[in-house]
Amino acid sequence: MLDLTGKSALVTGGSRGIGRAIVLRLASQGADVAFSYRGNAAAAEQTRAAVEKLGRRALAVQADVARPEDATRLIEAVTAVFGRIDILVNNAGITSDHLIAFTGIGDWARVIDTNLSGAMYVTRAALGEMSRAGRGRIVNIASVAGQAGNASQANYSAAKAGLIGLTQSVAREVAQDGITCNAVAPGLVPTDLTDELPPAARDAIVGQVALGRPGTADEVAATVVFLASDEAAYITGQVLAVDGGMAMM
Repeated sequence: MLDLTGKSALVTGGSRGIGRAIVLRLASQGADVAFSYRGNAAAAEQTRAAVEKLGRRALAVQADVARPEDATRLIEAVTAVFGRIDILVNNAGITSDHLIAFTGIGDWARVIDTNLSGAMYVTRAALGEMSRAGRGRIVNIASVAGQAGNASQANYSAAKAGLIGLTQSVAREVAQDGITCNAVAPGLVPTDLTDELPPAARDAIVGQVALGRPGTADEVAATVVFLASDEAAYITGQVLAVDGGMAMM
């Protein structure tokens, strides 16, 4: 069992979907967990209560990671309560899917600002604490779309590809401080973000998966917990696909 007892973690976008699964898996392995949410206070409260039911401390912070000042406030709030941040999971993300010919400037900017710039803002704000402590684990939630692209998702694919580049750059910069930085690239995982897919499109995606089924949020969360653990101390700058073999098809 991966033991995170005594560790403090922050998950952005942790109130539902993959983020919530990550929050609960971290807590189940012994970590105290803070998470950000943008607007759904009811979902945030449910997640916070679920963490406390597992016997761990929980903190829910309303923040829009696309705003640099919110990212700074988020890190300050977590360190004020937990004293430190050992694990950072940059999960917050949105979609705004259109063919590139019909992608407006606003559609592009919102996705890039949240999915890519938001991860940079939170990472930058957290690194001071991690560097002073001489330890840290950063895990970014990328996507197979960032490795191969998706039609109608130029903004999302570009953001996730950028997140992979950010992961590798940060890994090189902070290794000397005892900090690792890796990415997880999920394939098709049913969440609120994928519920809008037409059945035919969903079936077509599943047809590209070697294992023949969608993944689960908990399977992604298990991979994140491994990368956040001491067992992954010699892994950095890597992108680990959790896609059922989709990327190799």
